[in-house]
This record gives sequence, C-alpha cells and structure tokens, in this order.
Amino acid sequence: MTSREIVRRAIEFRGPPRLPFWQRVVDWAPDDVWDIWEMDRAIAGWFFDQAGWDDWGCRWKQTEVKNMGCVVEHPLADWSAFQHYKPPNPRASFYFERLGPLLDQAGERYVVITSHFNLIERFHMLRGMQGAMEDLYLAPSQAEKLLDVILEFKLELFEELFRRFGDRIDGLFLTDDWGTQTGTLISQQMFDQYFAPRYAALFGAIHHHGWHVILHSCGKINAFVPRLIELGVDVLNMQQPRAYGLVEFGQQFRGKVCFLTTVDIQATLPTVNETGIREEARLLVEHWSTPEGGFIVFNYGDPEALGVPPGVTEVMFDEFVRLQSYWKDALPELEGQRKRQEVR
Repeated sequence: MTSREIVRRAIEFRGPPRLPFWQRVVDWAPDDVWDIWEMDRAIAGWFFDQAGWDDWGCRWKQTEVKNMGCVVEHPLADWSAFQHYKPPNPRASFYFERLGPLLDQAGERYVVITSHFNLIERFHMLRGMQGAMEDLYLAPSQAEKLLDVILEFKLELFEELFRRFGDRIDGLFLTDDWGTQTGTLISQQMFDQYFAPRYAALFGAIHHHGWHVILHSCGKINAFVPRLIELGVDVLNMQQPRAYGLVEFGQQFRGKVCFLTTVDIQATLPTVNETGIREEARLLVEHWSTPEGGFIVFNYGDPEALGVPPGVTEVMFDEFVRLQSYWKDALPELEGQRKRQEVR
C-alpha cells in the first residue's frame, strides 16, 4: 500500500495498516507526506526565512532567535486606507510556477499544498491585533468587507491552483491560530457571526476540488472544535496536546476528526525528558486514535525555535515508530478482555 493511500485511509477512517507519518527528519521512520510551502512565497520578497514586505503590504520583522517573525507594520491600521486598498492578484503566475517541479518529487506520497494566514490571521495582520479585535465590536460592517476581500483572494487562489494541478494534490494545509493558552480569542457567538460562514465557503471550495481540509490552529481551541468539524475540517493539526487536556480531549473528539499531532511543543518536548516524551506519545496514540484511523504523526519542523536540542525529536519519532501498529497489536488483547468480562 502506498504512503498516499495510508494517509487517505487514516483521514477517512478506513483502516490504515499503520500510523502515517508527516516528518522528513529521519530515514528510519515512515515519510508519508510531501508538503509544499512555495505558494506562500511573496513577489515582494517575504518568505519564512526572509523578513520584509509581503504582497499584502505587511512588513515583517524577525528576532535574533530563529523564527518566522511577526508583522510590525499593518497597511490597514487606519481604516481610511481601505477605500484605496488592493489585495494581491491571486492568479499571479509567481505563486504557482515553482510548484510543478516540486510536485514531480512527491513520488507515492500524500501531497499537501500549504496556504498560511487565512481568515483571522490575515485580518489581524492587515489591521493589527488590537484593531482587529475592536472591529468585531465597533466596526462590524467594515470587518465583514475586509474578511470578504481575504476570502475572495483565497477562493481564487485555490481555484487557480486546481486549474493548474488538479488531482495531483491531496490536501490543503491552512493556518489560523484561534487560541491563547487558556481559551479562544473570541466568543463562539462572534465566531459564528463572522467566521463560520466564510470557513464554510472556504472548506466547501476545497472539498469541491477533491482535496482534504487540514487546519492548523495553535492554542486552547477546545470550544471551537465541534463547530470546525461541522464546517468540514477533515484534519486538525494540534501541537499542544497538554493545553487541551490530553486524555479528556481525546475522549471527546477521537473518531470525529483526524488529528495531525505531535508531543506537546511547549510543555513536553523542551523538557528533554525522554521518559515523558515517550509516555506522551503513547497516550496520544491510545486516546486520540482509533482502530479505523484518525491519527497522523507530525513533526513541528523547527526545534531551534522551540529551544529543543538536537536528538530530542528523534526520541519522539522512535516511540511513534514503536507504536505504529498499536491497534493491530492491541485489538486481540482488547477483544480478549471484552470476552472475559462477558463471561463474568
């Protein structure tokens, strides 16, 4: 069975033969996903390893510690600029011209195109975080218009992506960070008012193109998970399992959506505690996956930004490799336990 089919079966709960891996770190673990970020490279010069201006007119700055940086100048900080504002051209050839050769390298892996900064992230990059949060209360009509501009860009971008590459792609990886360490940025009511209808349009378009919806969202977003599932998310990229309540979160949502996850990038990996890392990997497989699938092992990909020393990520992958046939090995014992209980 190809890597592509293993990943698809995990996402669609069709019984993959083992856990799929999204990693590109070690050659002794499965490497099932081919992820391409080049569609996000800016004509203006910005990319994740190069701060500067992006094509929306946002200026980025990086710290001395290696990271992607953040926006420090917001082109729509003053709403008066909106009447003359023009978003980038979503069909510009620049965004697509590097994808073909990279797609050719995918082999039999599951192919993902990543598209960062979708609704809330691009909204606050354009307005500034304080302005964006205030707009939802004080300038609702303007907020809606700007969100529609962002949505239309994404819809056209994905339509052009499909026109050029179609079924050579399996899934789209989207980012929108919705959580703090203790809860969501806004209320459920406000999320439903401003964002749910636009996510429905975005996810619907992605599904129409025949692709899976993979959503990354940092922070404690427990309250939004049921709504995101209703709106059509196929895979949730969760990187802080301890923040969600590891066991409780799995008990509530496993089997309802596929998880693309890692040992906690803030609470566990930086501790460099091998026993704790291995134990959390086991708990994740046990409580977040099912015999039918619903779990993909993930690599954060930037240990330096996390303060994680070399070799620690490999410990995590070593444990996930040991667990890759967890349900195949566990089911006979679980069935035996069930029968023994019935006899009693």
